[in-house]
Amino acid sequence: MRNTLLDPYEDIPRDVVVTMNDYPAGSTFPLHAHRRGQFAFASCGAISVSTAAGNWLVPPQRACWLPAGVTHEMTMSGSVTMLNAFVSDQAVRMAGLPVHCGVYAVSPLLKQLLNDAVDLPALYDDEGRAGKLMALLVAEIATMPQLSLNAPLPADPRLARICQRLFAEPSIAVDVDDAAAEAGMSRRTFTRLFRTQSGVGFGEWRRQVCLMAAIERLSAGQPVTRVALDLGYASPSAFAAAFRRVLGETPSQYVEATHRVELAGKPPRPERHA
Repeated sequence: MRNTLLDPYEDIPRDVVVTMNDYPAGSTFPLHAHRRGQFAFASCGAISVSTAAGNWLVPPQRACWLPAGVTHEMTMSGSVTMLNAFVSDQAVRMAGLPVHCGVYAVSPLLKQLLNDAVDLPALYDDEGRAGKLMALLVAEIATMPQLSLNAPLPADPRLARICQRLFAEPSIAVDVDDAAAEAGMSRRTFTRLFRTQSGVGFGEWRRQVCLMAAIERLSAGQPVTRVALDLGYASPSAFAAAFRRVLGETPSQYVEATHRVELAGKPPRPERHA
């Protein structure tokens, strides 16, 4: 389906539809939702995703899963090539795909399957090789490990207000006692309520917000040392250790890998679906 505008792609009588789109830096898709589940793979560039439940950051060569009906906004950090697999409710249920949003690693096999699927006709042979390829693609999505690249938004307005401020001005140095005082709570009440409503402790949530901000800034070309210090890390080495724990590579390695992907970029494909 390369270079083909699928409109409306969600009504095509196939369980899986795969598209490839290229977007310039800063492109934004305002709040919208799909009737199918969306597996958005950032082949090149990074993608930030926001929903009422929180924020997610998709680094290059990773993907975000958005269940059907989830209203979301997408913004491109750097020039982005995005491959989308739109999966029907029936296929989602059969494969046991997640019911919540998440950021996932993408195996070499899944990358190849996505690239192969883009070249299939819209009405591919469901009983032939193409149908088996698509079935394997969905099965492979279901096995991908989830990454800690999200920041859930607590429902309590006092906590949400602090979180929104940290989204705008992320810093690893924000003190839990100061945050509790700002919320008008004791430290004990603040930490208990924050974990109950977000599913993670405040310290872990703060680290995830900083890591997401770091990926966006590195993807935009900012130097590693500047990013580390701007986000309040004591040193670039402390920043590198935190970065590597989640992504399995240092910030410098991440930048080099991103640059290699960009150099191997593909020509534009002006499709519009996000």
